[in-house]
Amino acid sequence: MFGRIAFRLLGASGWVLFGILVGCAADGTRTDDGTAGSARISVEPFGVAQGRPVLLYTLTNAQGCVAKISTYGAIVTELHVPDREGKMADIVLGFDDLDSYLAGHPYFGAIAGRVANRIALGKFELDGQAYQLATNNGPNHLHGGDKGFDKVIWSATPQVGSDGVSLVLTYRSTDGEEGYPGNVDVQVIYTLSDANELIVDMSAETDAPTPINLAHHSYWNLAGHDSGSILDHELAIAAARYTPVDDTLIPTGQIAPVAGTPFDFSQSKRIGHDIGRLQAEDGAAHGGGYDLNYVVDGTSFRLVARLEDLGSGRVMKIYSDQPGIQLYTGNWLGQEGEIRGKGGAVYAQYQGLCLETQHYPDSINHPEFPPVVLRPGETYTHRMVHKFSTRKLASH
Repeated sequence: MFGRIAFRLLGASGWVLFGILVGCAADGTRTDDGTAGSARISVEPFGVAQGRPVLLYTLTNAQGCVAKISTYGAIVTELHVPDREGKMADIVLGFDDLDSYLAGHPYFGAIAGRVANRIALGKFELDGQAYQLATNNGPNHLHGGDKGFDKVIWSATPQVGSDGVSLVLTYRSTDGEEGYPGNVDVQVIYTLSDANELIVDMSAETDAPTPINLAHHSYWNLAGHDSGSILDHELAIAAARYTPVDDTLIPTGQIAPVAGTPFDFSQSKRIGHDIGRLQAEDGAAHGGGYDLNYVVDGTSFRLVARLEDLGSGRVMKIYSDQPGIQLYTGNWLGQEGEIRGKGGAVYAQYQGLCLETQHYPDSINHPEFPPVVLRPGETYTHRMVHKFSTRKLASH
């Protein structure tokens, strides 16, 4: 059941000072004051970007988990989940204020698009027409260009349902934006479920053929965003193959087995287990860590990855309907200048990792890869579920 929204506005500035969406609890009960007994959403000002107010929404589920989402970049700025003792921690890297995001960052928590990941030399051809995009990552185009979806202001509508709280974010990418053809209407729905899931539902429609490949780009550290390296996290990826890349991280077109390589996460292992071998064999291409696309086994909505921090007992399982998942281990964090995050935490190399479900990099230039072209009358869809739980210490 959906509730009502109450806002107080400050004059002509358009600022939202305070707002709460009131809804029913998961069991349908309410507290004596009529507010929701569990799942709820609040909203507050977060700053100004591009001459427009930016809002920060706080989603709280029935278990007390909290997600904070900015209308700038559709960024998940915080996500608090419990450890095995019930202690909450914020497990995504990010900043306390909007100005830090505006100053530039490595896509912390954002939606990447119109095309996430890389396009070789920023070039592609579609229906006989050649297109040139910005080259904002060495010689290549990355995550939508100079002003991708991570740097635009989204419209937001909060919702409270019977099984959690959601924020519906929408954006119209106009024809020619960042060099892409066609007007594209994009929708992202973040849901914090009462089953301790962060669900990301992405969709898009267009009025002209265009490539689309959206991705959610949180940097995860299940011990807490300020707790140091993720190299002791245990990771499993449901993929027997990957897409090898050249020195600029563009796929060669080959699809190769992970068996016998340091890229093999088909069985759970420490992220740092083979990183020395990876640096010796392939460090130049990957920046001293992992930054590659895995070809996920199967084609339906399925489990694609499992991440665990043994110290806290936090476990994150990722389910998706996409053909690939990009693993990035924060190889460049702090390597090009200090990054000071929430609470003054200094984010260094390997302090967070990304697990981005998506289509393969540079698919628009590889007809042998699953297609990424969206045409009028079609709807692009992408579902990603992060399911959080805990595991007890093994008994001795």
